[in-house]
Amino acid sequence: MDRRELADFLRSRRERIAPADVGLPAGPRRRTPGLRREEVAQLAFISAEYYARLEQARGPRPSREVLAGLARALRLSDVERAHLHHLAGAPPAPAPGPSREVRQSILDLLDRLPRAAAFVTSATLEVIAWNDLAAALMEDFSALSRRDRNLVRRAFLDPRPGDRRLYGASDPDEFARHAARRLRATAARYPDDPEVAGLVAELLAGSEEFTRLWHSHDVSAVPTLRKTFQHPLVGPITLNCDALDIADRDQQVVIYTAVPGSSSEEALRLLSVIGTQRVDVPG
Repeated sequence: MDRRELADFLRSRRERIAPADVGLPAGPRRRTPGLRREEVAQLAFISAEYYARLEQARGPRPSREVLAGLARALRLSDVERAHLHHLAGAPPAPAPGPSREVRQSILDLLDRLPRAAAFVTSATLEVIAWNDLAAALMEDFSALSRRDRNLVRRAFLDPRPGDRRLYGASDPDEFARHAARRLRATAARYPDDPEVAGLVAELLAGSEEFTRLWHSHDVSAVPTLRKTFQHPLVGPITLNCDALDIADRDQQVVIYTAVPGSSSEEALRLLSVIGTQRVDVPG
């Protein structure tokens, strides 16, 4: 436990929070920036004396319960919460399961990419956010259940024929290998999560291909840099594929873009007008 660093960190976080941010009146005689020590203690459900000793670098090692209360009271981000635990000599416990909450800034980013098809996947490859062009290119995800938005399940258990597997993408087998490797790494990070364990069990029971890949124990995934979709309305669309990691949420933003001036760029532009209209595809 680094008492001095912990004290300085707590003080710096306390001073950045305005009373109004946590529903407290500012009052006419407030001489300190941010919250008072006793206000933090009240919000964290600990004694004011104990909190003061922490900021004076002379308090005992706080328990995980106290650290959770301080993180909540000081409105710490996930990264700041982990830092608080490390300073207190109590590394944070592993997350109970993959996060499905997408930051507002990421949702805003999706909306600001009108010429790109972009979506966010969780650690289990569930599509958890998307923009309009991604829905037009792939599927109207808003019409699907959580179960049906999972790309690993779709890669291995989708009964549709090969030419429509994974939205008519040109690399369904390669993506399946990529997905199996990603899921194995996810299962190692969340060993106690029942949803992850249930997904793995379902895939093992329902797909010989997944079972073979799972037992290979591969965890490294080679990124796909270009992909062609056979779209039922506008035909083939060849797109660059980039994936950006959101490390603190264990998520990825996947962005499909067309080469400027290409026929695929024109096809994407047409899709942005058509939207999620679909045609019946045999099979």
